[in-house]
Amino acid sequence: MQSDDIVWDTLGNKQFCSFKIKTKTQNFCRNEFNITGLCNRSSCPLANSQYATIKEEKGQCYLYMKAIERAAFPNRLWERVRLSKNYEKALEEIDENLIYWPRFIRHKCKQRFTKITQYLIRIRKLTLKRQRKLVPLSKKVERREKRREEKALIAAQLDNAIEKELLERLKKETYGDIYNFPIHAFDKALQQQEAESESDSDTEKNEKEEEDSNKREFVEVDESDLSDFEDMDKLGTSSEEEEEEATSGEEEEGERNDQPKSKGKAPLKGPVRRKRPYIEIEYEQETELLSKSKAT
Repeated sequence: MQSDDIVWDTLGNKQFCSFKIKTKTQNFCRNEFNITGLCNRSSCPLANSQYATIKEEKGQCYLYMKAIERAAFPNRLWERVRLSKNYEKALEEIDENLIYWPRFIRHKCKQRFTKITQYLIRIRKLTLKRQRKLVPLSKKVERREKRREEKALIAAQLDNAIEKELLERLKKETYGDIYNFPIHAFDKALQQQEAESESDSDTEKNEKEEEDSNKREFVEVDESDLSDFEDMDKLGTSSEEEEEEATSGEEEEGERNDQPKSKGKAPLKGPVRRKRPYIEIEYEQETELLSKSKAT
């Protein structure tokens, strides 16, 4: 027969237990079926023939129960019941399966189930969030890469210096017609020079335009231009007077046609002569300027 008190006296108090961890303040238990994680008489799974606990396997909670009737069959010692994912229904299932069990075990099973559901919810939230992935880096690889970068920089600087020197010598025509370097470098330098010259010419043009826009100039007007404008004005006035005379002549002819024919002389046939506009011509004599020039 199995006696719980004898088991506890041998394991908990006097002899060694492989699941026990001693600290300065308290003793802990590493057994996976322990309901509280503490090493004491009420929560020890080995010293209690009637025992129950909650375990989590791949996100699913199970209720494990041990009875004294199955103590002789180690392969069927623990009975496992799958709990629903709904929290309230799972608590109801725990109450139904542990209806006649001690109140301490029932309460601790519910408490353990709540803790497990809380950390499962926390795991789901963390998996949905973005997390930083820590990647190990060896110091040897970092040193090797730094050395390679430094060597590449030195080589690039040397290549640029050599290219500049060759281009300068080509401009100075030190080697004559013999060139033993790639042509694309020279073409690149020519393109750069053309771009610089174009930019300089554009800036100079813009500066000249700004200066010209800010300057003020005084322009002379020829007297011949003024006389042309006066003639144009006179021609405009003469054309207007001719139009007025033509309209007045048409009106007079209409009135004459409306009046009855008189026995007097008939009017002369032929085109009606129109009066020309009156033009005044002024002559200026530069006598004063001639007398002054003679006096000087």
